[in-house]
Amino acid sequence: MNLNDTIVAISTPPGRGGIGVVRISGPEALRVASGFLHSFVDPEARRATLCTLRDEGGALVDEVVATWFRAPQSFTSQDVVEVSCHGAPVILRHCVQRATECGARLALPGEFSLRAYLLGRIDLPQAEAIRDLIESTTLYQAKVAAQQLGGSLSRRIGPIKLQLVEMISLLEAGIDFAEDDVSVAPDAELLRRLEPILQGVAQLEASFRFGRIVHEGLTLAIVGRPNVGKSSLFNALLEQDRAIVTEVAGTTRDLVTEVASIEGIPVRFVDTAGIRESSDLVESLGIERSHQAMADADLTLVVYDASIGLDEQTRVLLERAREQGRFLLVANKCDVGAVVLGEAIGVSALTGENLGVLRERIVGTFSPEVGDGFITSLRQKGLLTEARENLERARVAIEAHIPHEMLLLDLYGALRGIDGVSGATTADDILNRIFSTFCIGK
Repeated sequence: MNLNDTIVAISTPPGRGGIGVVRISGPEALRVASGFLHSFVDPEARRATLCTLRDEGGALVDEVVATWFRAPQSFTSQDVVEVSCHGAPVILRHCVQRATECGARLALPGEFSLRAYLLGRIDLPQAEAIRDLIESTTLYQAKVAAQQLGGSLSRRIGPIKLQLVEMISLLEAGIDFAEDDVSVAPDAELLRRLEPILQGVAQLEASFRFGRIVHEGLTLAIVGRPNVGKSSLFNALLEQDRAIVTEVAGTTRDLVTEVASIEGIPVRFVDTAGIRESSDLVESLGIERSHQAMADADLTLVVYDASIGLDEQTRVLLERAREQGRFLLVANKCDVGAVVLGEAIGVSALTGENLGVLRERIVGTFSPEVGDGFITSLRQKGLLTEARENLERARVAIEAHIPHEMLLLDLYGALRGIDGVSGATTADDILNRIFSTFCIGK
């Protein structure tokens, strides 16, 4: 990529609106903008200027507001001009066309953010946070992305990297000056230094469990015997009548899905067919899909009727949920029954009793104390897994009294993984893959 190119793109979403923004970035941004915007001559930096956009013949097309951001005080750390036009697509396209005629080229997807990264304006976690912020569908997702954009992940991983670099430096010094009798820390001291590094990397790696849920949402399956109120609970959590509710057992015979937000987390609810022994072919297929929904879900709500209590079929279903992973036991109809086991959450889909508690428990299942900075992408998770595995090998090497030259190989392997998260050592093809997922104009 040639950073000396001046690039241009529309930075607002496709469609019509009151305002549309065209962004120009590069060493010639001011000259390019001045070439097609009348009255945009010697503008004051960071001050809006009223100009006119005209066609090649000089005819007026639009009145616009242009703002010049002098390098490095801009998003990309280059000279940037942002032109705010009326939001008609034809006007925005004409503005871009005039900019290209004056020497700019069309920007690639994510090229503005990539320039900000390459020029040191932001690091890689912050760049990825920009994409997450743009793609946010809930306010909570936007808040998390804003924290990441503010450097929360970088601040968390920075001290871990510093400790690791200090440990590497200690070992390198011992090897380089071995003939001068320079003291190298004994194995116990090396283990003491290594342990907080390994713990920090492992905790950050484990934060992906919650980070993935924040970024992608979770799938929640509601299962139980017929007529325990699964569909009523489904509708109550959604706060809309989505599933058919009757007193006839086996009303739901197929999976019913809907997406809603709980505490800012996108949740895909799956209402399932009541699980029981059945000779009906259609109902049996629905029950089979219910079992599959349990296997695919991030969390399963096992629902029983609080006026009846746990029967043998529900106990079998509960044991299956335990084996498959995370689950919550829910005693529905607690307004008419009192059989609520110790681990169960008593609710009433009819009256709404304790539904708020249930929502908190659903999100709380995935939100341990992970701190402000946590990872949200599978790329970051893979790199931290690589770093942790190298650190674990280093611990084994220290305990086995392996020569420090060999120990350093594992420590450098861990450092590469950590640097890959922060972007300090990231291959060009990986960068291209990351930034190509951004929208054009960002």
